[in-house]
Amino acid sequence: MDHIQLECGLSGETREAYTKDLERLAEYLLRHNKLIPLEDVTRNDLIDFLAEGKKKGLKPATLRRRLVTLNVFFRFLHQEKWLPHNITDSMESPRVRRVLPDLLSQEDVENLLHAPSLKTKHGQRDRAILELMYASGLRVSELTSLKIDDLDLDAKVLKCFGKGRKQRLVPMGETARDRLIDYLNQTRPLFQPATNERTIFLARGGGPLNRKTIWVMIRKHALAAGIHAKVSPHTLRHSFATHLLANGAPLRIIQEMLGHADISTTQIYTHVDADRLKRLHQNFHPRA
Repeated sequence: MDHIQLECGLSGETREAYTKDLERLAEYLLRHNKLIPLEDVTRNDLIDFLAEGKKKGLKPATLRRRLVTLNVFFRFLHQEKWLPHNITDSMESPRVRRVLPDLLSQEDVENLLHAPSLKTKHGQRDRAILELMYASGLRVSELTSLKIDDLDLDAKVLKCFGKGRKQRLVPMGETARDRLIDYLNQTRPLFQPATNERTIFLARGGGPLNRKTIWVMIRKHALAAGIHAKVSPHTLRHSFATHLLANGAPLRIIQEMLGHADISTTQIYTHVDADRLKRLHQNFHPRA
């Protein structure tokens, strides 16, 4: 549920609907003595589960959403290496509608980045996190697992491991690099990490931050910055890609920086604002 809300950008309402669908699946498996290790659940079990819902009079729209829930859930389990394969791959399903988070303007991003107070260790840490997320477009899961050894501060690049443990190099820019240097040298030791702790961003007890904490942190600073839209870690990733595109970056380059295997996934970030459309029209249309 954290994955679909924090990393896929789906709404709280969708999270609630998916939760109910999976609860119904668990109840069905339990009633049919099928609540066994998930790797033993078969495609036919899922088809029978959907058929039972149809017999009970569920609306077609509800059944379609339930099928999407199953597809997203089992795909996630496979991607996280909890299942050897995705049994829903061969099931006919509608394309999952990607719900994008609200896009922040460049002014909103500036206000958000300056919201944390640099007078406290938590504010210094949060500022470094926000700068790095906007500068690099990292997924929140990639950020929380980032290690000191993954940084090349001289070259201003970092190494991260995305979905399927695929490695990529991502530029971080000078501002984020400077904030990281300050954090690593001055702030991180204040969290009193264990000697062998190599994770960059730490929680109060000196261990790694989790995704939920970062979501709450970003929301807090967004409100302090006067931003009332729903802001999540994915919002910064979306803003990173959209602002790059709006300033002329090729889509293929953005695809590589985001770690998308298929460029069709990157194309969901190709929203442009009305002012840019007007400029393009004025520059290129003969009747403008």
